[in-house]
Amino acid sequence: MSCTSNAHGHSGSASAQLSTQQKVKHLVYVTLLTALATPYVARAQANAAPPIDGVIGKLQSFDGKSLDVATSAGVVHVVVKGHFTTYKQIPSDLSHVATAPYVGVASSARDGKQVAKQIFIFPAELRGAAEGSVLTDPPGATSHSRMTNGSVSRPVVSHSRMTNGTVQNSNGTTLVVNYQDGSQTISVPPDVPVTEVAPQQVSFSPGDVVYATTQKLPDGTLVTDKIFQFIPAASAQ
Repeated sequence: MSCTSNAHGHSGSASAQLSTQQKVKHLVYVTLLTALATPYVARAQANAAPPIDGVIGKLQSFDGKSLDVATSAGVVHVVVKGHFTTYKQIPSDLSHVATAPYVGVASSARDGKQVAKQIFIFPAELRGAAEGSVLTDPPGATSHSRMTNGSVSRPVVSHSRMTNGTVQNSNGTTLVVNYQDGSQTISVPPDVPVTEVAPQQVSFSPGDVVYATTQKLPDGTLVTDKIFQFIPAASAQ
């Protein structure tokens, strides 16, 4: 089943390509889910983005008025406001990272350094989404994946990690990403994929990885006006 949002903006291939995309989507889902499950702590960085509430997980259903999202804590029901915006990834490049209001960097540990594998550029209205930095590998894993959301304070010149943050500076080779309780210095290869998270019309289907910003009403109802569909960078249109 597939449902198309009424948000403003613009909304199959070989089995091998599909398998690769599914693996990338699963990695993004696991890293972001872990980051959101980590408790927020006092902000230690002056440039760290204030966190915003949200729900991330695999979409169970969406009818334009509400969505059900499967999270590590169970299925969460979120009511969609009458006017809402949907987002997905579109191709970008490193030249836009330094001026980005907020970024996400998927990285892995290599020779004692964090090396970027993918960079997400978030719009200003999503600054603070999943802010922080956490390891995301399961216990006993030999890799060291991490998800970090924050603000980039300065550039530097190349285990796995995901880092989201706000960029203050970049020289195209290294980023220093600030978040609430610290920072990460990440080496950026020249060919690292970069995508911009932009308002786009999105067709949602069960199983999609989505992130919805949320606000809790006095009666406990969660409402959203922003929904981001995570897709592999290689298939971002």
